[in-house]
Amino acid sequence: MKFGIVQFPGSNCDHDALWALQHNLGQEAEFLWHKGSDLKNADVIVLPGGFSYGDYLRTGAIARFSPIMKEVVRFANAGGPVIGICNGFQILCESGLLPGVLMRNTSLRFVCKYVHLKVENADTMFSGSCLPGQVIEIPIAHGDGNFVCDGAVLKELQDSNRIVFRYCDAEGNATEEANPNGSMMNIAGIVNKRGNVFGMMPHPERACDRQLMGRSDGALIFRSIVEHASVLGV
Repeated sequence: MKFGIVQFPGSNCDHDALWALQHNLGQEAEFLWHKGSDLKNADVIVLPGGFSYGDYLRTGAIARFSPIMKEVVRFANAGGPVIGICNGFQILCESGLLPGVLMRNTSLRFVCKYVHLKVENADTMFSGSCLPGQVIEIPIAHGDGNFVCDGAVLKELQDSNRIVFRYCDAEGNATEEANPNGSMMNIAGIVNKRGNVFGMMPHPERACDRQLMGRSDGALIFRSIVEHASVLGV
């Protein structure tokens, strides 16, 4: 299958995603320029991490108006799979494809480290290769990863099982100490109602090469997408 990786001014994890998809997952992947309007027949769209447009105004606020995002929104609304990682998650929230907003970390500090994530929902196209309740280890690198939404949205996310990953300790406990940014209910990743748009703050593309990074849990996310597509015959 083919992945299209959007490049915004300030993206800095686009090449990481390309390497992970091509070399670790063996998939076709191509960059998509933010000023373009051609998704180049991509089967999956990736919005990578970084600091699009320098995070001016607020994270993802300007990127949401990039020409390519009109096509991404159209693609998503038609059922196409879209994954937003870190800054990509922020852009998805700003564009209305996912609810909520990513605010400053409660520590007011940029946090860069490996964290543990508990698989809360293994029945999505982005987590199907994981086991329910499995604890995986993936790095984060953000200053604005504090997921916030109103009470009604939070209840809907819970009731519809749309919280895919939560920050936890090594034993799977979603404690305050294990929460690196103050996100509501330790939320690290969510999916939309339709199940085809997914956003997460941790960086799976940075944990796909065991030889390089010593860990490969991030490959589970991309492998889930590939395996889901193979079932559908994509």
